[in-house]
Amino acid sequence: MHRNDQENKEENCIYGIRAVIEAIRAGKELDKILLQKGLSNDLFGQLRKELVGKEIPYQFVPPEKLRRISTANHQGVIAYLANVTYYKTEELLQTLFEKGKIPFVLILDRITDVRNFGAIARSAECAGVDFIVIPSRGAAQINADAVKTSAGALHRIPVCREDNLKETLEYLKDSGLKIFACHEKTENTIYTVEYNEPLAVIMGSEENGISGEYLKRSDLQIKIPMAGNISSLNVSVATGIILFEILRSRTASGS
Repeated sequence: MHRNDQENKEENCIYGIRAVIEAIRAGKELDKILLQKGLSNDLFGQLRKELVGKEIPYQFVPPEKLRRISTANHQGVIAYLANVTYYKTEELLQTLFEKGKIPFVLILDRITDVRNFGAIARSAECAGVDFIVIPSRGAAQINADAVKTSAGALHRIPVCREDNLKETLEYLKDSGLKIFACHEKTENTIYTVEYNEPLAVIMGSEENGISGEYLKRSDLQIKIPMAGNISSLNVSVATGIILFEILRSRTASGS
């Protein structure tokens, strides 16, 4: 790691139990917290209480990992400051309906590669997606690399970080959105359906696809037709194709 990269990384971190507790109480946006395995003192117990009810991802890690991140006196706790402000799905959706807009939402399931995520955000902003929904766990960290890859789009398109994507999907469906799940194992192609109604598109990881629980909650499963011998695309490329097909369809119909 270059010295400048290390300096930027450390500038984006908060070290120590008390400092992290105060950051949470002050309402700082935290991307994730790393907790040393085996910590059990009273102050650590206080931190655990502060995390109850908060949608802040945290992970227990061995002390060696914390030492690799920094030699500072971290007391077994390192928190990463978020590079974006996270929103709530309910609030954004309500605002869209109040403005008379037809919602266009993107949901990302287990997209963990930072640069893929940044590229997806860039395409989403260009295609007119209203906001992106990600899970609070099992998603790419929205760090400086993600923002850079997005060409600044992550400072423009809202991101909602939700603790329970199943409940979020149910809420979107109950609110009148049609849920499209894009994956390879279906007959419907992206070119044979209409996109003029309120909708949300789910994209899954290249390794694991879309979770079965989310597929069950989708209204329609669609795929990108392939003509070559390689049967899959990079997820950021696939996402761009489906998003711009939706934009093309909506523009053609005047919606």
